[in-house]
Amino acid sequence: MKVLAPLMLAGAASAHTIFTSLEVGGVNYGTGNGVRVPSYNGPIEDVTSNSLACNGPPNPTSPTNTVITVQAGQNVTAIWRYMLSTTGTSPNDIMDSSHKGPTLAYLKKVNDARTDSGVGGGWFKIQHEGFDGTTWGTERVIYGQGRHNIKIPECIEPGQYLLRAEMIALHGAGNYPGAQFYMECAQINVVGGTGTKKPSNTVSFPGAYKGTDPGVKISIWWPPVTNYVIPGPDVFQC
Repeated sequence: MKVLAPLMLAGAASAHTIFTSLEVGGVNYGTGNGVRVPSYNGPIEDVTSNSLACNGPPNPTSPTNTVITVQAGQNVTAIWRYMLSTTGTSPNDIMDSSHKGPTLAYLKKVNDARTDSGVGGGWFKIQHEGFDGTTWGTERVIYGQGRHNIKIPECIEPGQYLLRAEMIALHGAGNYPGAQFYMECAQINVVGGTGTKKPSNTVSFPGAYKGTDPGVKISIWWPPVTNYVIPGPDVFQC
């Protein structure tokens, strides 16, 4: 494995991905409609960059005036594709299979989802999937037609939120910078939430991750990973 890893990395250097669209109730709202998408599919590697919130320079995103209505307690699906123009659903249409790592999702309550940058505090994690000993979270998306399933908590307040879907690729994370962070933000309006529980364990982007975090700086090729620690806070529970 020590010999093969550099070869794998060389072939995967340009294999990136974008959260292109959001599916709610079986309806896909279309590429860039309600999701701030960039024209370039590259990662953010600097955990101190404001672009870690909702992507941004060097991958400037396009604004969208759409705010997608989501029922609290509903399952939504972030759709990932290699490029905005990619229409297939095979693994190579999603992200290179060497890009192993966790999937995560966060929410931030905002006054206006169309204009809030996402930078700063108030983010709470609502989903993460790391490594179960055989399969990484990203592999489930890569081999699952690019579908990243996320449940919106039923107990949060109604109102507008940014939904930040993220995949972290760890194939080059033995040193920092090296981990590749892929994320975009969807603009949603949550209805029907009970508001009985308010997230207390919130974080900031940037700020939630550090370059020294064991889930950010890690060699996944050798020695074999046995206990991967997903970066960020615990998942919010109702």
